Amino acid sequence: MASSIHDLARHLNISIGTVSRALNGRADVNADTRQRVLEAAKKLNYSPNQSGRSLRQGATHSIAFMLQPHPGDQQYGEPFFIPFLIGLQAKLAEHGLDLMVVMGEPGQYQQERLRRVVETRLVDAVVLANTRREDDRIDYLSKAGFPFVTLGRSQSGGDTYPSLDIDFERAGDEAVDRLVARGHRRIAAIRPSLDLNFGYLFLDGYRKALKRHGIEVDPDLIADGFINEAGGYQVTPQVMRSKDPPTAIIFNNDAMALGGCKALAEMGIKPGHDMAVIVIVDTPLCRYFSPTLTAFRPALEAMGRRLAEMLLASLPAFADPEGPRIIREVWPLELIARDSD
Repeated sequence: MASSIHDLARHLNISIGTVSRALNGRADVNADTRQRVLEAAKKLNYSPNQSGRSLRQGATHSIAFMLQPHPGDQQYGEPFFIPFLIGLQAKLAEHGLDLMVVMGEPGQYQQERLRRVVETRLVDAVVLANTRREDDRIDYLSKAGFPFVTLGRSQSGGDTYPSLDIDFERAGDEAVDRLVARGHRRIAAIRPSLDLNFGYLFLDGYRKALKRHGIEVDPDLIADGFINEAGGYQVTPQVMRSKDPPTAIIFNNDAMALGGCKALAEMGIKPGHDMAVIVIVDTPLCRYFSPTLTAFRPALEAMGRRLAEMLLASLPAFADPEGPRIIREVWPLELIARDSD
C-alpha cells in the first residue's frame, strides 16, 4: 500500500513542509535530511497525492482556525465556537477549501504553535479568535505577510486585516440600561482577565452607561478572573464583600456566570430572586441553568459564514474582479430575556 506525505512526516518525525521541500530538492533542506526523506520514501512506497502537489504549488486549499480552549471545565465543547465553526466551514467548503482546527493547550498563548503553522505553510490562511488588546499573533502575521482574519478586534495591526466582532460595548451599555430601569443602582461587572479585548469593550459600555444614568463607577464592583467556571466562582465573592454590595451583576462570559451563580447560592443569595444576573454572551448553558439566564445572543453560525466571506474577499485567488479588499464589521447582539433579572 502506498504511503502519503503525512506517513513520511510521521515516520521521520519532521514536518510535512520539510518533507515536501526535501522531495522537491529545495536548497533550504540540508543534505542529510534530504537523504533521510528520499530513503524513507522508497522504503515506504511513497505516492504523491493532492496534498503534496498543493504544497509544492504553494497552495494547500486549507484554512486554519486557531482554537485556544479556556482552562477548566469548559473543555467539553466550547459552546461558543461550535456553531461559529459550522458556519465558517460551510462557507469555505463552497469554495473548495477545508477547515483545519489547530488547538492549543488550554489557557496558553498560541504564538509558537502559530509560528509553526506559518513557517511550514501548513495552510493558506489563518483565523484568529480570542483577540487581545495588544496581540503578538496579529503583529507576527502582519509582519510575515501571511493572510489572516480575526474574530474580534485588537489595537494591534490597525485596519490592515479583515475582522468581525460583536458589539460588546453596546451590550454592556444596554445591560446597564435594563437593570437601571428595574430599579438597580449597585450593578457589578465581572469580566475575563488575560488582556482579552472584548472584556475592555464590555467594561467601556458598562462605565459609559452608569455615567449616563448619573451613577458613580465603583471600582469595588468591578472584578476580573479566569474565563471559566472557577474564575467566576472565585471573583464573585469579591464584589459581594464590598462596603455597599451590588443588587445586580453583569457577567461577560457564560462560564463565569455559572461559577458566579454557584458562589452566590453558597452565600445564601438566590440568582433571579435576591440578585439580578445578566450574561454576555448567550450559549445553551444559559438556557438550561436554573433560573434561566437573561443573556445577549450573537448569530454565531451566520457570523462564521460572514467571516469566511471576509477572508475570501481579502485573498487574490477568491476576490472580486476589482481586487482584494479589507472588510471590518461589528455585529449587534440580541437580548434574550429570561428569569434571572
